[in-house]
Amino acid sequence: MNATNGAGNERQIQDADLMDVAQDPEQAHRLRKALQTLATHPKAGGKLQEMAQEVLSGRIGMKDAIQSEEYMGAIGDRMNEMRRAAENQTQAEREASREQFAKWQKEQEAKEEQERAERDGPSGAIVTGPRRGGRGGAGHRG
Repeated sequence: MNATNGAGNERQIQDADLMDVAQDPEQAHRLRKALQTLATHPKAGGKLQEMAQEVLSGRIGMKDAIQSEEYMGAIGDRMNEMRRAAENQTQAEREASREQFAKWQKEQEAKEEQERAERDGPSGAIVTGPRRGGRGGAGHRG
């Protein structure tokens, strides 16, 4: 159920380990990726980074993390910092941020689509031959 991440052979949870808080496998996958970003991003730091590392290693469950006043307080603090920063942006900075976010979002969607295709394997849209019983009576004898 747990795998190693290569960094010091520390075990790491899988998408399925987040299904107690996720609504579907896709959401669990996105949550694990977000936790990985928090755990490794140099600007995350502090309690948020600690929480992500603890959840990813399996030392604490995501459900326990979101019920923790300490970790939820850190998330609330970070959200307030982001809100204040957004309020203090000039109009030009807001436009630049929107453009940068739109570009980032397209890149993320493309990566997710590629990962989904790799994870799910060949799609069901593979044509294996002509369909029988199609419209227009093709193949029917009168």
